Parts: sequence; structure tokens; C-alpha cells
Amino acid sequence: MQHYNFSKVTEIFLLGFQNLQSFNLCFFLLLLIIFCVSVCGNLLIILVVSSSRSLHSPMYFFLTQLSFTDILLSTTIVPNTLHIVLYEGSPVSFIACLTQYYFFSASEALECLVLTVMSYDRYQAICNPLHYTMVMDLTFCVRAILLCWLVILATMLMIYLTVSRLDFCGPNIIDHFFCDLEPLLELSCSDTFAMKLETFFLVIFLAICPVIVIIVSYVYIIFTILKIPSVTGRQKTFSTCSAHLSVVSLYYGSLIITYVFPRKQNAKTFLSLFYTVVTPLLNPMIYSLSNTDIKQELKKHWSNLSSMCHMNWLPRLSALPLIKITYPPHFTSAS
Repeated sequence: MQHYNFSKVTEIFLLGFQNLQSFNLCFFLLLLIIFCVSVCGNLLIILVVSSSRSLHSPMYFFLTQLSFTDILLSTTIVPNTLHIVLYEGSPVSFIACLTQYYFFSASEALECLVLTVMSYDRYQAICNPLHYTMVMDLTFCVRAILLCWLVILATMLMIYLTVSRLDFCGPNIIDHFFCDLEPLLELSCSDTFAMKLETFFLVIFLAICPVIVIIVSYVYIIFTILKIPSVTGRQKTFSTCSAHLSVVSLYYGSLIITYVFPRKQNAKTFLSLFYTVVTPLLNPMIYSLSNTDIKQELKKHWSNLSSMCHMNWLPRLSALPLIKITYPPHFTSAS
């Protein structure tokens, strides 16, 4: 491993995973498979929801936004991670490192807000079913997503500009597989108190407040479900939000374990894989496996695709010339 030492940092060396030793190739293939499956799975969710009229509802509209966010997160982190794993570390330019952090933090914060809007949608559907279609109309859904995007892009741009004004005078080595804010600030030789204070308030606004809204929404949802007299009705109602609750638990659970509880850097590095690589893989699986409507639409699309392929092959087979077997004269006379 080569160490770099500049008076002003223009390049950052990401160490990645230093304890893999001879498992680099296997780990590379595993990450590549997870990346391909997660991107294809989220794209499939977007395509199925977009092409199915029965899924044109607020819940599935927000699900497509969650899938798009997962694709953005995966494509921001995994390709460079594959390069790091294959070459046991990789240098990146300082601008590229800041750009990766911008899109990573934007996708993470956007996922928090999208999950919050999805919980509000479930609250309206279960607690106020008579006013659901009036409150959760297309205009509200589009405005909510656009507002989430504008808030995220503006706040993350503010952090990006603040970090870019700091002085980074070395060392330029980050013991991680992507450019996160904490290891970046450790490289700065400027006073980072104002930056940390700004980040603290943004975390409260973009992470803590959303999770409080989610918790309050589910408290009302649970009380409403408990008022349903039949057990079957309670189970059916709760099943409409079980997938969302599972995704929220996985996402926030991995973030809390990684950032709140003190751990060694190696443990933090591997734990970060869960919410950057594994969660985008699990989200479409959770929604597709636990949601009856999506499973039915997937089966319908698969059967349509199979029938189309079958119909396309039949004309080709019928157009093939018939093979007529002719025997030589001596063979027929001998017989």
C-alpha cells in the first residue's frame, strides 16, 4: 500500500476492505451479483407499476420513487466499490470524492423522506379511508415527491459547498470503501465545528424528524387496526403496511447500528455494506414477495411475455421447409 502526503489534498485513497486477503475475487463476484440483481429488481418494480393500471395508486407511486432512490444509491456506491475490491484500494480525485458523498447523502436522506411519505399514505388509507382518495390525489403525490427532491438537493448542496471550502492538507487516506462525511472531516486541517453543528441539525431535520413521523403514524395505525372487530380484517389491514414497516425497520436499524453505537472502523465498514448494498437488494424482494397485487401483476406480465415468445416462435417453425427423405434406387429395390 502506497501512502500519499500532499500539502493540499487533490486525491484521496480509499482503502476499502483490507482483511479480505485471498477472498477478493469471491467478494467482487458477490458484490457484482448483488448489484445486478438489485438494479434489475428495482427497475422491474418501476416497470410493473408503470405498466399496470391496477397499480396506479399513491402507495405504488411512492414505491417507484423508493425503487428509483435505491437504484441511485447502488449506482453511486457499488461500481467504485467493485474497483476498490478488485485492486485492493483505489485513488479518487477530491472532487469525485465530494461528488460521491453528495449523491450518497442525497439518496440516503431522500429515502428517509420517501419512507415518511409512504407511512403518511398508510395512515390516511387505514385511519381516514373515507377521505383517502380526496387527500391522496395525484397532485398531492407529485407535489410531495417534488418537495422531497427540492429539499434534499438544496440541503445537500449546502453541505457540499461547506465541505469544499474546508482545507484538506493530509493525510489523504480514508479507511472506508466510499466517501462518507465523518472520515472526510477527519482529513481536514480546518476548524470543523461549524460543519459538524450544521450536519447535526440536518440529521435531526432529515432523519430524526421523519422517523418520529413514521412512529406516530404507526401508533395511530395500530390503534385503528385494534378497533377492527374481526381477526381476518385486522390481518388483512395490517398486511397492507407490513412490507413498508419491514423496509423501515431494516433501513433505520442498519443506520442506527452503524452510526450511533461505537464500533471499530473495520466493523463499521462492513456494517455500511448493509444499508448501501444489501438494503437496495432487499427492498424490491420484500415488496414483491409480500404484496399480492405485485405478485399477480408479475405473474400476468410473465405469462404475457411467455405467450409472446411462444407466438413469435410458431411462425418461424411453420416457415421452416419440410425435409423430404428420398432413398436411392438400389436401396428401394433391395428392400
